[in-house]
Amino acid sequence: MTKEPNDVTITRRISMTVNGERHEADVEPRTTLVDFLRGTLGLTGTHVGCEHGVCGACTVLWNGKAVRSCIMLAVQADGAELKTVEGLADGATLHPIQQAFLEKHGLQCGFCTPGFMLSIYELLGRTSAPTEEEILDTLGGHLCRCTGYQSIVEAAHLAVEKMRTR
Repeated sequence: MTKEPNDVTITRRISMTVNGERHEADVEPRTTLVDFLRGTLGLTGTHVGCEHGVCGACTVLWNGKAVRSCIMLAVQADGAELKTVEGLADGATLHPIQQAFLEKHGLQCGFCTPGFMLSIYELLGRTSAPTEEEILDTLGGHLCRCTGYQSIVEAAHLAVEKMRTR
C-alpha cells in the first residue's frame, strides 16, 4: 500500500506497567488494548474472542479491575497498571487459581480460561470469602463453549480455599 503525500499516521506515546514491568510505546489512537498487549508486547495469553466485550476472553485487570481489553483503547491504559494471565504465575509455580483450574479440570481448549482466571482473581482481591452468588455473578460474564461451567465453578471454589491457606 502506498501512501499519498498528505497521508499522515498519527501516533501517541503511552506508558503503562504490565505484570510489574514498565512499557512505553507509540500507538495509533485506534489500537485496542488487546491488540497492543498481543501484538506490541507479545502477551498472547489475552485472547480475542467476540470483539464486542461479551465473551470475556480478553479480560485483563486494569488498576485492579477486570475489564474487556477488546473494547478499550490502548491510549486509555496510559499510566495504568495492568495484569494479564501471564502475570499470575510466579515463574514455573502456578498461581493458586491456575492450580485450581488444573485440579478441577476447569478448562478444555483454554481459550476462555485466562478471562475466567483474572475475573476470579479480581473477586478474591475484593473478598476472601465470596458467596456462591458472587462467584456465579463473576463467572456469568464469560462464555465457554467446552466445559459446561460446572468444573469452572468448582475450580473457583477450590481457588477460594487455596487462597485462604496461602
